[in-house]
Amino acid sequence: MTFAARILTLYPEMFPGPLGTSLAGRALAEGKWSCSPIQIRDFAADKHKSVDDTPAGGGAGMVMRADVLAAAVDHAIAAQPTAPILAMTPRGKPLTQARIRHLASGPGVTILCGRFEGIDERLFDARPQIEQVSIGDFILSGGEVAALVLLDACIRLLPGVMGAPLSGDDESFEAGLLEYPHYTRPAEWEGRTIPEVLRSGDHAKIAAWRQRTAEDDTRLRRPDLWERHIGARVQPASDARRKNKD
Repeated sequence: MTFAARILTLYPEMFPGPLGTSLAGRALAEGKWSCSPIQIRDFAADKHKSVDDTPAGGGAGMVMRADVLAAAVDHAIAAQPTAPILAMTPRGKPLTQARIRHLASGPGVTILCGRFEGIDERLFDARPQIEQVSIGDFILSGGEVAALVLLDACIRLLPGVMGAPLSGDDESFEAGLLEYPHYTRPAEWEGRTIPEVLRSGDHAKIAAWRQRTAEDDTRLRRPDLWERHIGARVQPASDARRKNKD
């Protein structure tokens, strides 16, 4: 099954962009995924192909019009009715690896790329199936770069894209933790050596070291992830106790 990506954008020439190279580019050539950028201006009704207007209530910048975007979204839904629709916006829910894995397991995704000051909120009221997502607490010039990030994260998980089937299993966020640190040859570099345990050949000790360092790094670098990880470990036991009482 081909993972079909449809991107609603004012700049279709940005796609596939960097996704036309490396692993994603090879997967595209092999038909493992497809890329269909759609020009939003094609759905504007006036002769000037207007897609934005001044913000209600005043203020700087322009706002993308709900009527034009709704026409583009409806077109995408008709072409791919089972695909989730994501709008890239800093007001959206943070994107997670779990969500990426779920998207990558499906038929594809339709991505709406915001621009200017944002999107008329009535679009989301009228099309509640649109999921607003964010790739981080920062502002980009538009949703296109964010869409490339999302697609790259999905494409690398498609069957046959990465070399080994388990290549993504030990990465950061897969188990709710940051990934453990990596080392390679030379064994000594600028007076720094590879940890002895990694050269021991004892796979059980290596696994324990990797788990411990992943937990330590997550606790120190990303306390937010650590709190969620601890909560996730505790939750099943709590659920079990509640079920036993029922």
